[in-house]
Amino acid sequence: MTEIEIGRGKRGRRAYAFDDIAVVPSRRTRDPKEVSIAWQIDAYRFELPFLAAPMDSVVSPEQAIAFGQMGGLGVLNLEGLWTRYEDPRPLLEEITEVKDEAVATRRLQEIYREPIKAELIGRRLKEIRDSGVVTAAALSPQRTAEFSKAVVDAGVDIFVIRGTTVSAEHVSGAAEPLNLKQFIYELDVPVIVGGCATYTAALHLMRTGAAGVLVGFGGGAAHTTRTVLGIQVPMATAVADVAAARRDYMDESGGRYVHVIADGGVGYSGDLAKAVACGADAVMIGAALARANDAPGRGFHWGMEAVHEELPRGKRVDLGTVGSTAEILHGPSHTPDGTMNLFGALRRAMATTGYSELKEFQRVEVTVAHK
Repeated sequence: MTEIEIGRGKRGRRAYAFDDIAVVPSRRTRDPKEVSIAWQIDAYRFELPFLAAPMDSVVSPEQAIAFGQMGGLGVLNLEGLWTRYEDPRPLLEEITEVKDEAVATRRLQEIYREPIKAELIGRRLKEIRDSGVVTAAALSPQRTAEFSKAVVDAGVDIFVIRGTTVSAEHVSGAAEPLNLKQFIYELDVPVIVGGCATYTAALHLMRTGAAGVLVGFGGGAAHTTRTVLGIQVPMATAVADVAAARRDYMDESGGRYVHVIADGGVGYSGDLAKAVACGADAVMIGAALARANDAPGRGFHWGMEAVHEELPRGKRVDLGTVGSTAEILHGPSHTPDGTMNLFGALRRAMATTGYSELKEFQRVEVTVAHK
């Protein structure tokens, strides 16, 4: 990989975001109706290759059920309002009504000071499980050891350990870090871990036994990580690097396949196609689903990074609404900008380039699109 000289004392790789690349048509085209975008992780098959991001503006227990019924996977944030309050709906409404952004950040910090309650974790997950859809929930690495028993007792199907960045080797002199490899080995459900954004970090996460890794760091619509910490990896390069780690880990492990899930920078339907083209098996979507008029945030969007007590690295953003969740996922679309019928667009992109399966589409040619 060619490095660019930034100055006499520093060199760096050129990296690419999804906006920097484009998918190249091939010699063959297909009928979109003959294209399959289904994917499977462990024993669970989904007709749509997406996970709804564990953010309070996107996933409530009710929305998690709806995502499952529509063919995807809703991941409930177990550190969010639904596990802190008996009825968080008035608080969700308040968050969307605050006008000033500085006031919104302070109010978010105040609202999320309420402790997480283990009994609410069990109740929310039971509500999702009783509907018959696959039940998935997320905790940060810092909270996983504390609340994992409540999660397992509630009968979760897929467990997500999600943070801004998650490493297989967290070093701390203040507390005993989570031993990911031991934790995953002892847990009897598939675990998805992330985020990561480099080949080396991904390879180490794959060696913990994770069923999937989330790829992304600081690239979400509500993140300010690049501004606050100066850290970000453009998503096209990050996904391609982690896909290379998956290939090499398959050789190392004798064929064990770890799913690569793009988490960040997937705001429009074209980004889905580019993520798969770079090697992703599925995508984790936040902002695109927050634009639904039936989303918990009603067009406002924020993540846990925005509620940090000492150094918020996210903010509440007003994305507006474009239509219902069903229209955003399946159409019909009433906009020409890629905010609706996300998966109809993915099917058409695959059909236009001649591919009928997601795994095949990972091999499609891409080009750097100079602006």
